[in-house]
Amino acid sequence: MQATLTILGSGTSMGVPTLGCECRVCTSRDPRDRRSRPSVAIGWEGHCVLIDTGPDFRMQALRENIRHVDAVFYTHSHADHILGLDDLRPLSFHHPNGHIPLYADDFSAGIIEKVFDYTFSAESKYPTRARVRMNRLEGTESVIVQGVSFQRIPLIHGQQQAAGFRFGKAAYLTDMNRIPDESLPLLMDLDIVIMDALRKAPHPSHANLEEALRWVEVLKPRAAWFTHMSHELLHAETEEELPPHVRLAYDGLRIPFEL
Repeated sequence: MQATLTILGSGTSMGVPTLGCECRVCTSRDPRDRRSRPSVAIGWEGHCVLIDTGPDFRMQALRENIRHVDAVFYTHSHADHILGLDDLRPLSFHHPNGHIPLYADDFSAGIIEKVFDYTFSAESKYPTRARVRMNRLEGTESVIVQGVSFQRIPLIHGQQQAAGFRFGKAAYLTDMNRIPDESLPLLMDLDIVIMDALRKAPHPSHANLEEALRWVEVLKPRAAWFTHMSHELLHAETEEELPPHVRLAYDGLRIPFEL
């Protein structure tokens, strides 16, 4: 089954351009150097699944003409991955199931429910709150959405756990600096992988460029795209340093793959 993975946002938590910065990346005229907060959409046969809804989700959805969402999977509960949840409201009002199902681990779900208390609280009287329903997803559990399996992949993000997701021959592994041994077998035989590569310098909770390239060597996908990039990576210049099967993602990039 043919599907398309769309990079909604390829930037880091502060986005690029970064507020108050006049570095060569933040002032670049290359549109690929304009990076909104990280998220992807997976589309097939009229269906759409999101991984994360960051603060820029509304503008990303308008740009990509997203009119329907079947489900949302959350990697973890940091602000740059959850704060666009409220923008699901107009997409939820006419959802055929009466609500959009959300999936997150127990810790992340608890944070999301607290941040959006007016959405999830049984006592909330907010009349037009998003019609969403939180589901807990732990370990390497899978969920079937419209006939397609989305499997949670445990990752290490500094001192905390986060999740990647595999769907068909593709995987999305943002916000991580280590892949646990038990997760590696779940990431074999991939056509494409989208992977965290924050910058060139080491970072305590994100893979840098060198580390991301090492993970590509371990996983051996047919092709890899790096995401969650800061304003320390100039798109055109950095791509010249990469092997042919590894590229930098950019906002609006569409990657066809097999589900």
